[in-house]
Amino acid sequence: MTGTTHTGSCLCGKVRYAFEGDPLLVAVCHCRHCQRQSGSAFSLVLAVSDAAYTQQGETRVFADKGESGQAVLRHFCENCGSPIVSIAEAIPGLTLIKGGSLDNPGRWTPSLEAFCESSLPWIPAVASERHARSNIGE
Repeated sequence: MTGTTHTGSCLCGKVRYAFEGDPLLVAVCHCRHCQRQSGSAFSLVLAVSDAAYTQQGETRVFADKGESGQAVLRHFCENCGSPIVSIAEAIPGLTLIKGGSLDNPGRWTPSLEAFCESSLPWIPAVASERHARSNIGE
């Protein structure tokens, strides 16, 4: 860890968060659930340890299921609807921050892409490590 604090928020600012150090992983997810939740072609996610993440403000939760059949808790601002984090039962101990909510979203470059089989055909490869489906357990 670098000891640096990084911050982010929802669109309306009612939910603010911070995490310490660099993310453990920065990835692009092209799964249909992330596309639908983000309203975009993919979701940029940063994995940080649960212990490194702190949040001010309440989120609502949509209980989703991942490809594994395990729960994915998608937290979003109850006021403006911005996605903030996802908590995936398949990867305990990690908080998946939605990269677009960062105050400085361009700081890190994704190192991998997951669910590339669902990638829109006009999206060029972003990372050299690409997985057709999930990168967990491959």
